[in-house]
Amino acid sequence: MLCRSCRSFVEVVVADLGFMPPANAYITKENYLKPEIQYPLVVKWCSKCFLVQTEDFTKREDLFTDDYSYFSSYSQSWLQHSSDFALKMIKELDLDQESFVVEIASNDGYMLTNFLNAAIPCLGVEPTKSTAEVARLKGINTIDKFFSRALATELISEYPKADLVISNNVLAHVPDIMDFISGYRELLAANGVATFEFQHLLRLMQNLQFDTLYHEHFSYLSLLSLERMFNDSGLRIFHVEELSTHGGSLRVFVCLKESTFERQSSVNRVLSEEIEFGLHTEECYQEFYGKCTSIKMNTMARLIGYWNQNKRIVAYGAAAKGNTFMNFCGIKNDLILAVGDSNVNKQGKFMPGSRIPIIDSQGLVDLHPDVVLVLPWNLSLEIAKFIKPLFNEKTEFLTAIPDLQLI
Repeated sequence: MLCRSCRSFVEVVVADLGFMPPANAYITKENYLKPEIQYPLVVKWCSKCFLVQTEDFTKREDLFTDDYSYFSSYSQSWLQHSSDFALKMIKELDLDQESFVVEIASNDGYMLTNFLNAAIPCLGVEPTKSTAEVARLKGINTIDKFFSRALATELISEYPKADLVISNNVLAHVPDIMDFISGYRELLAANGVATFEFQHLLRLMQNLQFDTLYHEHFSYLSLLSLERMFNDSGLRIFHVEELSTHGGSLRVFVCLKESTFERQSSVNRVLSEEIEFGLHTEECYQEFYGKCTSIKMNTMARLIGYWNQNKRIVAYGAAAKGNTFMNFCGIKNDLILAVGDSNVNKQGKFMPGSRIPIIDSQGLVDLHPDVVLVLPWNLSLEIAKFIKPLFNEKTEFLTAIPDLQLI
């Protein structure tokens, strides 16, 4: 395999989770009896540029389909996070009716709604038709195409160059990451700012977040690997913020190389932390898979113990990370009765691989479970606040990552 960034041969295996279906390939009732396509899920590390990446087995068009089921607006904490960020950028960049904002992977318009409400011109780029159509219904101009350097060239022939380009949780989803990044060089105004939010590889490694490994994530990003990629594309990182979202994320601020923004101390601080942990060394990755296997075995032992006591077990949160977790553990619908989720686009479908039915919260309550396994551990506090009061006070809620614990 050639590295997505530097084109060197990539040989160091970080984790091999076996064959799995795409994490968002939810099964409909009509397709329940049809076979699923599964691909190897192998993650490797490049010793030349330090990029962690999945081995090439899938195409983006097979993963981000017209009926894509992930809609950002179903998480209240994420909506608040996005609103806070939008207001911050409007103030700090002095954005107004003469400005232009672009969001790449704009999903259902969750972010750009904030700029629309402030009468700031904006444009969404979103390849999945299901979410793009919802954004249009909100009044957001949305182009349903995959972003690339070629598309950036098209956009600047029709729209102004952007004062702000927002890219939240998309950079890891891009197979040709260098072509993707180079598009920002075309899209940005002379003193424009591009922001990228992504799960931080450092936190993934520290907290054993192996369930965030799935086919849609082509890359797992550190500042060490990104700084080189941006520099090679005529861009530079001038500021970094550490966030709590997705178990630990980075928000990176990027500008043109010749821009007037000064590099802040935050960049070197995060780089130093990554180097101290060893993200630039092979040794850092050698014990990761074994620790993930321990989580798998401990979780299965606990769940089988519940099953042997005739306790009813369900799960909550039909998220992509939950699919990786359940398929890696080998959990099926003989152990977990159902998965609850507030997203109506997932309800009535089945989890890929495990074939566990997805139902609404009330349906989950009606099963009178003794145990609820919360799959999206990054939202466990939000879920506990709104969902836990619906159940019997004796019902146990637990998460498995970074270790098995009650919530």
